[in-house]
Amino acid sequence: MEEIQEKSLHRESARIEIAATKTPFDEIDEGVQLAIRCAADKKAGDIVALDLREITSFTEFFVIASGANQRQVQAIADEVREQLKEKLGLRSNRIEGYAAAEWVLMDFGDFIVHVFEKNAREFYDLERLWLDARRVEIPEGL
Repeated sequence: MEEIQEKSLHRESARIEIAATKTPFDEIDEGVQLAIRCAADKKAGDIVALDLREITSFTEFFVIASGANQRQVQAIADEVREQLKEKLGLRSNRIEGYAAAEWVLMDFGDFIVHVFEKNAREFYDLERLWLDARRVEIPEGL
């Protein structure tokens, strides 16, 4: 008789050890700090900054934030763009996704700011994709 092998659609879970060390906020680039503050000022949710310096060469940091809806996503992106230009003279090399406002990507060279609408953030899950990146300690109260 033939043996029947059952297959499952369930993933086997794997335990991944993540380094506990974090990059201190005061040791990151002034532009990244300002982008985080701007997002916080516009009430962005779940702000995360990833230190990519040890794992990639195309940029040094990701700033990831969420807006509750498309208008808030655009307001966060506008604030980041305007304040970086006004206070530090930084202009983005490229801005993608502003009109749809589900995922706005602003490339400032040394860092990239991602502003997501909640559902898009859950779908793309950048934190999982860049799991090996060190997180930046963001101060309480921002």
